[in-house]
Amino acid sequence: MSDAQPWPRLEAAARAALSNAYVPYSRFSVGAAALTSDGRIVSGCNIENAAYGVTLCAECSMVGELFATGGGTLSHFLCFGRLENDTEQLITPCGRCRQLLYEHRGQNLQIKTANGIVGIETLLPDAFGPHNLSL
Repeated sequence: MSDAQPWPRLEAAARAALSNAYVPYSRFSVGAAALTSDGRIVSGCNIENAAYGVTLCAECSMVGELFATGGGTLSHFLCFGRLENDTEQLITPCGRCRQLLYEHRGQNLQIKTANGIVGIETLLPDAFGPHNLSL
């Protein structure tokens, strides 16, 4: 299913997810949302942990929802961040999450950033992926 203008729907979903973030340590909430290749919207928020290394980024919980609701690939993505009671701002995924998006991208994944809409290849050039593994 194609959605010519998914951005307002994705922004609403990411902001809703952001409001559910668990961030007692950094106080930096993140909400992510994506449109799937079959037209579903999946979202996620960051979930911190006292053992910082096991904290889940919003994109991680979003990909969990992707698979919990039937799988597929991502066609459009964005995320918002907010420090304490500040205003939400469009943010760009961290390196780990760029890799996660790359792995679950559909053809021509579009990512909305503060600097415009870009493809995953712009955010993660020369990405490592399944094509690099020979089993």
